[in-house]
Amino acid sequence: MSGIDKASVRDAAVEGRSVLVRVDFNVPLRDGPGGREVADDARIRASLPTIELLRERGASLVLVSHLGRPKDREPELSMAPVAKRLGELVGAEVALAPGVVGPEVKAVVEAHRGPGELVLLENSRYEPGEKKNDPELARQFAELADLYVNDAFGAAHRAHATTAGVAEHLPAYAGLLLEREVTELTRVRDNPERPLVVVLGGAKVSDKIGVLERFLGVADEILIGGAMCFSFFRAQGIPTGDSLVEEEGVELARRVLDAAEGSDCELRLPVDLVLGDRFAADAERRELDGLEVPDGWMGLDVGPRTVAEYSEAIKRAGTVFWNGPMGAFELEPFAAGTRGVAEAVAAAPGKTVVGGGDSAAALAQFGLADRVDWLSTGGGASLELMEGRELPGVEALLPRAQAAAND
Repeated sequence: MSGIDKASVRDAAVEGRSVLVRVDFNVPLRDGPGGREVADDARIRASLPTIELLRERGASLVLVSHLGRPKDREPELSMAPVAKRLGELVGAEVALAPGVVGPEVKAVVEAHRGPGELVLLENSRYEPGEKKNDPELARQFAELADLYVNDAFGAAHRAHATTAGVAEHLPAYAGLLLEREVTELTRVRDNPERPLVVVLGGAKVSDKIGVLERFLGVADEILIGGAMCFSFFRAQGIPTGDSLVEEEGVELARRVLDAAEGSDCELRLPVDLVLGDRFAADAERRELDGLEVPDGWMGLDVGPRTVAEYSEAIKRAGTVFWNGPMGAFELEPFAAGTRGVAEAVAAAPGKTVVGGGDSAAALAQFGLADRVDWLSTGGGASLELMEGRELPGVEALLPRAQAAAND
C-alpha cells in the first residue's frame, strides 16, 4: 500500500516482542441472555488481519480501545463483552486486564508474554487522561510493550494518549487497516477515476462544510441529501415548513452555492421530498413532487425522482464517495431514499468508497455492506482526511524511512 508514507506493521520486527495495538473496538452492545454482548462485530473483524499477522510472527499483543463515552467507570461500558467476542473470532483466549494501567494490569501483561498471546485492556476512556493526551498516562501505556501499532483509523483524528502520546515513547507503526483506510480515501481525494461523484447527506452542513468546499474544486458532481438540504433550500428562499434546519448551516450553504457558481463541479439538490407530520415511525407520510414544505410538515427523506436522478449520476461515475444518509432511514416509512442511493452505490460499475458512521449503518441495514469496494470504519476521521487535514494518530507514526533503524 503506497498511500501512506509511514512505517508499516508488515516491516516491523516483532518476534518475541510485546506489541501495544490501538484498535477501534468501539462497538454497539446489547443485553443478551448471558449479559451484555456485542451487537455488531464489524469493527472487531476489521482489525483481525493486523492481529493475526502479529500473532503469526510471534508477537504477544496488548490491545487497547475506547468504548462509548464513560463519565466514570460504568460497568456497562466494560470491554468484557468485546474480549469474549474477539476470543470467539480468533479461536484463542483473550485475557481481560482489570484496568487500563497500573501494577495489576502490568502483572496480567507479564503473564501473557508468550508468542500469540492476547491481552485486552479495559476501556481506555476509564482513564480521564486518555482524551487529554496526558503524558504520564502515555508513558504508562508505553511501559506495557516494546512496539506500538495504530490500527484504529476511526480514532486517528483524535490526539489522545492511546493514539498520539504513546507514539512518543515507542517505535510506532501503522496497522493494516489504518494503512488501507488512508490509501483508499486518499486515492479518492487526490487521484480518482473520472467522473468523481460525491454523495453527501446527514443533518448538518457544518459537519460537511470542509468536504463540500474541498470537493467543489475536485469532484465532477456533488449530490446533496439528508436534512442538510434544508439549509440550502432556506438559503434559496424555499419554504421548509417544520423541517430540521441548522441555522448556522444556512449561511454556510449560501457560501457553497456561491462557490459552486464559479466552479466546474455540478452541485445538485433534491427535486422532490417525502414529508411526515412528525419525526416518528407512525407519522403520516406524504410525497411532495416539489420542494416547498408546508407548515405542519417536515421533510424526512428525498423523493423518488431525486433517487432516480442521483442513481443515474452514480451509475455514470468512475468513482463514488458517499458519506451521510439521504433521510431518516432508521424510520421505515422514510428509508426509501437512503435505500435507493445505497442500492445505486452497490450496483455502480465504478470505484465505490463509503465513509463510516450512518452510511455504514445504512449499508448494513440494507444488507449491502459487502457490495462496495471500500467501507470505511471512520466517520469523523474519513471526513477530516478527505478535507485534507492531518490526522494526529497518523502523523505520530514513524516515517517509513526511519522504520529500519528501530528494528
